[in-house]
Amino acid sequence: MIESYPLNKPLNNKTNSDTILAKITASARDEVLNFIYLGKQEYNKMWKIQKQIHELVKNDNMPSIVLFLEHDHVYTFGKNSNKDFLLNSYPENTQVIESDRGGQITYHGPGQLIGYPIVNLNHFTKSVSWFMRSLEQIIIMTLLEYNISADRKEGMTGVWVDNEKICAMGVRLSRWTSMHGFALNIKPDMKYFDCMIPCGIFDYGVTSVYDVLSKEIEVEEIIKKISNNFTMVFKRSN
Repeated sequence: MIESYPLNKPLNNKTNSDTILAKITASARDEVLNFIYLGKQEYNKMWKIQKQIHELVKNDNMPSIVLFLEHDHVYTFGKNSNKDFLLNSYPENTQVIESDRGGQITYHGPGQLIGYPIVNLNHFTKSVSWFMRSLEQIIIMTLLEYNISADRKEGMTGVWVDNEKICAMGVRLSRWTSMHGFALNIKPDMKYFDCMIPCGIFDYGVTSVYDVLSKEIEVEEIIKKISNNFTMVFKRSN
């Protein structure tokens, strides 16, 4: 059975990684899918925490969990990314990090909701394609609640509004347990996307919820909708 854990208040971005990990593990309940909102956190710190949680979940020492957060300005490369997809004009206040996820270059920053599902697929459906299509479906369902018609694009990952990507995705699996995840553009500073070739795709653009709706939405509101849809989609696989 899957149940959602109530969202906690976001942590201060100065909270150290050991404290964050302790709070996450204390919040997780047995045999449920948990959802935790961490507020704005630095990328490398959260990467370390992801790896620690991944080990716990992979070895069934902790139930599956979805971490929600925002990052400071950062460009991340997938493990086989083309480094030429980041242009020399990128802002100086932006980190550049080589990660261990799949996919090409991605931007993360304020106004973009990050979801890190650390999920043991041994307890759901052992299929990478099922997992990716499920993540896409969750975002599509959530956007539809805001009257945004989004869809997949054949041969590509992520979620699209017409020919513009609104949600990028890149994951890594080890022993059928996932880490990394999705980045949903709510209201980021779009100029940061101009300094790269997003996900290595030349022919299409990037958009955000704000660009489509011309109004702001509360991040905690959309997190709750995503959490509900996550629960619905993953219940179907049991």
